[in-house]
Amino acid sequence: QLQVVESGGGLVQPGGSLRLSCAASGRTFSSHAMGWFRQAPGKEREFVAAINNSGGSTTYADSVKGRFTISRNNAKNTVYLQMNNLKPEDTAVYYCNLRDYVFFKAGWGQGTQVTVSS
Repeated sequence: QLQVVESGGGLVQPGGSLRLSCAASGRTFSSHAMGWFRQAPGKEREFVAAINNSGGSTTYADSVKGRFTISRNNAKNTVYLQMNNLKPEDTAVYYCNLRDYVFFKAGWGQGTQVTVSS
């Protein structure tokens, strides 16, 4: 079972940047693809970005492509999400999890709040 702790959220102005971190434990972190997801108020949780176990392959939602970058450090059991040129519509609680959380029936952490507002 994977345990995660997300951090790095906050309040930022439009056009600003934030870097989210996700510290993982409990499973063999380096064996699993990881993902970032987000849930805005009144909306369902959605996929943001994913990275394979080695870090050599990434995928992004169209809404964040070119602005967000996912990366990982397997030595530190940590996955990151660098978010640039943030927009108000990026406001959400951001979660990290196994990319294939449905298959593994993985639960969710508490997430980290990102608010983009002037």
